[in-house]
Amino acid sequence: MKTKKLATFLIAALALLVLPILLQQGGNAWVRIVDMALLYVLLALGLNIVVGYAGLLDLGYVAFFAVGAYLFALLGSPHLADAFPWIAANFPAGLHLPIWAIIPAAAVVAACFGLLLGFPVLRLRGDYLAIVTLGFGEIIRVFLNNLDRPINLTNGPKGISQIDSMKFFGFDLGKSHTFFGIEFTSVSMYYYLFLVLVIFSVVICYRLENSRIGRAWMAIREDEIAAKAMGINTRNMKLLAFGMGATFGGVSGAMFAAFQGFVSPESFSLMESIMIVAMVVLGGIGHLPGVILGALLLAALPEVLRHVAGPLQAMTDGRLDSSILRQLLIALAMITVMLMRPRGLWPSAEHGKSLNKPVGKTPIQSINP
Repeated sequence: MKTKKLATFLIAALALLVLPILLQQGGNAWVRIVDMALLYVLLALGLNIVVGYAGLLDLGYVAFFAVGAYLFALLGSPHLADAFPWIAANFPAGLHLPIWAIIPAAAVVAACFGLLLGFPVLRLRGDYLAIVTLGFGEIIRVFLNNLDRPINLTNGPKGISQIDSMKFFGFDLGKSHTFFGIEFTSVSMYYYLFLVLVIFSVVICYRLENSRIGRAWMAIREDEIAAKAMGINTRNMKLLAFGMGATFGGVSGAMFAAFQGFVSPESFSLMESIMIVAMVVLGGIGHLPGVILGALLLAALPEVLRHVAGPLQAMTDGRLDSSILRQLLIALAMITVMLMRPRGLWPSAEHGKSLNKPVGKTPIQSINP
C-alpha cells in the first residue's frame, strides 16, 4: 500500500513539473491560464480559513487581494517617486524594495486590514456579516479608484504599471531561462513559484485544520454559543481567522502584481469576491482537496468557455455578445453543479469534527481536555 501511494505521489509530482513544458508548446496563453488558476487556489485556501473553518461568510475577500497587489506595486515601481518629490530626491527611480521586504510587508498589512474588518463584525453573523464584508470590499475598491487626488497615491483608474518582476538573488522570473537545453518562458517560471506557494499553503492549512486553533474554529462554526460557554475566546478566534485569511490574500495579491506588471481597480471588483466564494462552496466548503478542485475548475472554466461562446454567437448571427454568453454558461454550470452536488464537488466526509466524536463527548470538550 505504501509503495502504491509513493508511486502515485511521484507520478503526480512529475506531471506537475512537466505540465508547463508541455503547455508552452501550444503558446504562453495556456501556461498563463494555469498560473492564474494557481493564484485563485491561493485565494480560495485563504478564504476557506474564514468561511470553511470558522464559518464566517466573507464577501469582501478581494479587498485583501487588492491591498497586497497595490502594496507590491507601490514599493516595486517608480510610481512613488513620481508622486512624492521627497522620495524622488532620495530614490529617483523609485523604492524598488527587494521581495524579501515586500512580501512580508504585504502579508502583515493585509492581516492588519483583516483585523480592521474583523473588529466591527464580531457580533454579526449570517446575512448581516455578508453585507458588511461586501461593503468593506467595495470601500477598498472605491478608495483605490479615487486616491489619485489631491495626492496621487494609487493613480486612480489608470492603475500602476512598470512593476518589478520577482527576483531571487538576481534570478529574474520575468525573463526566459534555459535549463538542460529546454527553454522556460517567464510564465513557466512563475508557474513553479506559484506551485511552491500552493504546496506550502496547503501544508499550513492542513496543520491548522488539525490543530487546537482549527478545532476551536470548527466549534465556533458548529455552535458559537456552546463554544463560548465552554471557554473558547470566540472574539480572538474570529479575529485570528480574519487575519490569517487576509494574509493569504495579501501574498496572492503581491504575486499577482509581480506576474502582471500592472494593477488597476478593475481587477478587484465584487465579481472577483463572488467567484472566490463560489470556488470554496462549489469545491467543498472546509475540505482542502475540494477547495483546490473548485478553484482550478472555476478559474479555467471561463477560458474554456471562450471556445464555446464564439460558435454560439455565430449561431445567433452576432445578436448576442460572446462575453454575455460566456457568463451565462458559467452560471448554468454552477447551478447544475449545485443541483447535482449540493455539498460540493468534493465534500468532506463529515462537516466538522463533531461527527467523529463518540456519543456524549462534544467537539468543544476535545478542545478543552
